[in-house]
Amino acid sequence: MTLTASSIGRKVAMALSGIFLVLFLTQHFSINMLSVFSESMFNQVSHFMGNNPIVQFVLQPILIFGVLFHFIMGIVLELKNSKSRTVKYANYKGNANASWMSRNMIYSGIVILSFLVLHFYDFWVPEMNYKYVEVLPLNPDRYFEELVHKFENPVRVGIYALSFVFLCLHLLHGFASSFQSVGINNKYSKVIKSFTTAFAVVVPLGFVFIALFHHLTAF
Repeated sequence: MTLTASSIGRKVAMALSGIFLVLFLTQHFSINMLSVFSESMFNQVSHFMGNNPIVQFVLQPILIFGVLFHFIMGIVLELKNSKSRTVKYANYKGNANASWMSRNMIYSGIVILSFLVLHFYDFWVPEMNYKYVEVLPLNPDRYFEELVHKFENPVRVGIYALSFVFLCLHLLHGFASSFQSVGINNKYSKVIKSFTTAFAVVVPLGFVFIALFHHLTAF
C-alpha cells in the first residue's frame, strides 16, 4: 500500500511539474512570437521580463527548479518502472500496448534537456554576463537584434527545429497524461485530449516557424 501510494505521489508530482512547465512554455512562446510581428513590442516585453526583480529573483529560480525536478522525477519513475518489470509480458506487441511516444518519453526528455542546456548557454548565460558580470548599461532595444543574430547560423536553427520536434512528441503523450495523473478523467476528457494534442503540435511548430522566419529574413 505504501509503495502504491508513493508511486501515485511521484506521478502526481511529475504531472504537476509538467503542467507548470507548459504554462512557462506558453508564456515563452507568446513573447517570442511577438518578434515576428513587432520588433519594438518584443524589445519592450523582453526588457520588462529581463529586468523585473520578481521575474528574475523569484520566478526564474522557481522555473529552473521546476525543470530540474521534472526531469529528475522522470528518470526516477523510469528506473522504478524498469525494476518493477521483473516479468516481461508475453503478449507485448509495441504499439498494440502503448504508443511510441509513451514508450520513449525518457529519450525525448533527454533530447529536450540537452536542448535546454544549449538554450541556456545561448541566451541565459550571455544575459547574466551582460547584466551581472560586465554590468553593461541598460539597452531596451538590444533583445531583437540578439535574437536574430542567434538564428543566422543554419546549424543552430537545425538543432533548434529538431529539438522542438522531439518536444512535440513528448507533449503528445505527456501533456494529456498529466491531467489523468492528477485525477481529471471525466466527461471533459475528449475535450482535454483535443486541446493537449493541438497544443503539442501548434506550439512546438510555432517555435520552429519563429526560428526559420528570422533565419530567412536575417539576410
